[in-house]
Parts: sequence; C-alpha cells; structure tokens
Amino acid sequence: MQKRTKIFPKHTAASYQGDVVTAIVNPEELAQKQIFLILVPPANMRQRNIELIKEISTLGYHMVVITTNFPYSVLIKLYSDSGIDLNKVSFIDTVTRNSIGNAENIPRVVRYVNNPANLTDLGIAVTEVLKENAGEKVCILFDSISTMLIYLSSSNISKFIHFVTNKLRLMDISGVFLAAEKGLDPMFVSQLTTFVDRVIDQDNSGG
Repeated sequence: MQKRTKIFPKHTAASYQGDVVTAIVNPEELAQKQIFLILVPPANMRQRNIELIKEISTLGYHMVVITTNFPYSVLIKLYSDSGIDLNKVSFIDTVTRNSIGNAENIPRVVRYVNNPANLTDLGIAVTEVLKENAGEKVCILFDSISTMLIYLSSSNISKFIHFVTNKLRLMDISGVFLAAEKGLDPMFVSQLTTFVDRVIDQDNSGG
C-alpha cells in the first residue's frame, strides 16, 4: 500500500483564518480513525501545529496534544491568539517540569511529565488522558518525534511510537505525529511509516 503523499498545499496565515481551513489531513481518513505521520520543514513546525489543531478541532474533535517542543503556557497563548477554542484541547506537557521544576496537573486540561525521556510516565499519561476523554471524539497530536531524538535513541522512540499507535488503534482513536524530516535517519523514517496509515510529506511540497 502506498502511504506517502507528497503533493499538499502551502499554508499561509490566510489559509487558517476564520472558519475555512485548507485541509492538511483528509477529514474522511480522520473519521476512519487513521493515523498520520506529517513530515514538515523545521522552520514551519510551530505553524503546522497551530494549523492542525485549528483544522481538526473545527471538525468536532477534542485534541490531546503531547508536546515535547513547547510548554503548555506557550501553546495556550498561541492557540488563543489563533482563535482556537481551548475547551477542545488537552495537553500532556513534557517540557515545563524539565525546564522549571514543579508544575501542578490540572484535570482534563494539562498533565505534566518530568521530561521527554521518561517514556514510562509519558505512556501512563497518555493512557490516563485518553481515559479522561472517553466517550468523546478524540484525536492525538504528537509534536514532535524529532525533538525526542535529543533525549532518546531512535530505537527507543520507535518502540514508544509503536506502543502509542497500537493503543490508539485499540481505542479507535485517530492520531497525528509531527516530525522534521531533514536530519532524520532514512531508516528511522522508514520504520515510522510502518506504524501509520498515511505519510504527508510537506517537506517535499515546498511547505
């Protein structure tokens, strides 16, 4: 099965203002609980995060953001400034405690993990947050696989992504994984593609 999709529209600030959003993921495939790997130019990672949250939340999904890139406090400001309804987003934040120490969990809003390398706690957090949102139409956004390479080997990351994607399939939940393709080992990327249903390669579309 051909998974890789290389032709996708460029996105500008105008492309996600208001209620009309240029699709990054196919809504029908999302409704089929498919799992996506989106390869993004590194400079556009934050923009794609915002666009994806806005796009998918407007389709009626509750977004669970697993962030290894930006702390919760930064993301809620970015999302609010972009007109995203924060009631439709929950967070698993692996950044804040690693940077400033203690931070208190807020039920159904944000759960903190001490650092991105603590895969046991991260796996527990994923399970608990998904349980908190049981009965809702949920989509996970993982931002990003690339950042985890600072803390972990590609082998350990692959095992964890495999664990998460299997959990999503068993719970009938869709998911989106962001990665910056440039600088990634092609064998690592190839392995990641076996865990997902669709690869959207914006790095080769002029994104």
